[in-house]
Amino acid sequence: MAQSAIQTATGLKPDSAAILNAMPHPVLMVDRDMRIEYVNDSAEQFFAASASVLMRHSLNDFVAFGSPVLALIQQVHEHGVSVNEYGVEIGTPRAGDRAVDIQVTPVGEYPGHVLLILQVRTMAHKMDRQLTHRGAARSVTGMAAILAHEIKNPLSGIRGAAQLLELNAPPEDRTLTRLICDETDRICKLVDRMEVFSDERPVPREPVNIHVVLGHVKQLAQTGFAKGIKIAEEYDPSLPPVLGDKDQLIQVFLNLVKNAAEAIGKPDGEIVLTTAYRPGVRLSMPGRRDRVSLPLEICVIDDGPGVPEDLMPHLFDPFVTTKSSGTGLGLALVAKIIGDHGGIVECESQPRRTVFRVLLPMHTGEALTPANSK
Repeated sequence: MAQSAIQTATGLKPDSAAILNAMPHPVLMVDRDMRIEYVNDSAEQFFAASASVLMRHSLNDFVAFGSPVLALIQQVHEHGVSVNEYGVEIGTPRAGDRAVDIQVTPVGEYPGHVLLILQVRTMAHKMDRQLTHRGAARSVTGMAAILAHEIKNPLSGIRGAAQLLELNAPPEDRTLTRLICDETDRICKLVDRMEVFSDERPVPREPVNIHVVLGHVKQLAQTGFAKGIKIAEEYDPSLPPVLGDKDQLIQVFLNLVKNAAEAIGKPDGEIVLTTAYRPGVRLSMPGRRDRVSLPLEICVIDDGPGVPEDLMPHLFDPFVTTKSSGTGLGLALVAKIIGDHGGIVECESQPRRTVFRVLLPMHTGEALTPANSK
């Protein structure tokens, strides 16, 4: 926002404006009629609108009707004291719903005005969720090892016995022996899927073009489970390579696209694949002491009915599913693989718009392999 515009609207000194613009949190000054009198640079980014646009409108035009933000501002106008509210959902027309902590305080030098400070909680929540997802995936590790040893061996004996019985069984009983074989095979496949969680070997990583991965996933989806569903692409063509394992990343996004297709459940739905560069997120990476940036954002968006609210906190836990025939291991596996890559996966959902967002590190010149990850 230009210095002259700040001074015209609020009379703030240039050095004061510079300090406010340096703040990473959105700051707005609003009068009694909810007219926006001042915004800093972070507020422009938060509302996805320029200062000149914001200051021509009322705050009512940029937050949802009945938003608790408006009630908090009214409360400060009435009582003249600061208020704080934590974990408030703010819906904006351009940026969607986000959780924020809010502080509203009267501005003594400008009677009838309040200062609104928003602290976006998304990044902190991503870190918390990521730790939770990794823990959820690890909780299956010991179980997978036990199942592999204690269940698969007896199942082989059961299947062998059923095959021997089938040789001398009358035709009417062979259906039952075939059922035994089929069910033991099904259980073995389930255990095989769970054994992936017990693999603690370092992931060999190299530069991977994520658009090649998504293109392969799209081709598989359109010739199979997503046939008839429109899959749109909104890519940043200048995106640098991902630091990862190509086959595992294909597995991740194939699971997410399959999940989206099953959620839509109709041929006239749409899945959107997006990529973007989002600097600013840093996280500790498995196998490394330094903190790495996670600027590469890949989203899988569907227009299905959305994820049930009571399921959201446990979405990446193993055996959690809304599908009658599902095992509930697909998203848990996604969380494990992305965690092994040092990334973050999260979900935001509302009716007709569910977003699975993956943040990954980019390749910076050094391929991370088991040999040099120690």
